[in-house]
Amino acid sequence: MEPVYRGLGRCVCCFWLAVAFDIVGLVVLLIGVFVNVFFYDLLIYAGAIVIFLSLIWWVFWYSGNIEVPPAELEDDVGLLKKDKGALSGISGAMRRLSSRVSTGIRSSFRRNGGPPNTRTAPAQRPPVDVAMATMTPHDNSPQNTGPSVTDCDEMPRTSTETSRA
Repeated sequence: MEPVYRGLGRCVCCFWLAVAFDIVGLVVLLIGVFVNVFFYDLLIYAGAIVIFLSLIWWVFWYSGNIEVPPAELEDDVGLLKKDKGALSGISGAMRRLSSRVSTGIRSSFRRNGGPPNTRTAPAQRPPVDVAMATMTPHDNSPQNTGPSVTDCDEMPRTSTETSRA
């Protein structure tokens, strides 16, 4: 015999969690609005987030209490009735066609090794060499040699920097 659920339904735990989240969120939000503390904005946002998270528990409670008669579940669990007349022929043909298409798609992914970019690692690009020429403070033409020993008091400027006016 199937138990009879009254009042809150089957998912009583989800119901009470949703109510608790709503109460805690509302209390935190109201403390943030009416109490003079320096972190009131944190309390307002935290309360709103907790109230938003209570929606998850409300959805669980609601969806857990949806009752579907067994007659409507027959198609979903594979218990098809054979005496539906002309409609069973059309729906059976559509099911077979759908099954063939989905099996073909699944097998093509297996044959090719999965979706693109998952079969092999991306091609390695060769490293790029970047050369920077140094500029002396007196001359604006680039030089291919490094800084000289006499210029140790100042760091040489590179050609990518702008010169002082």
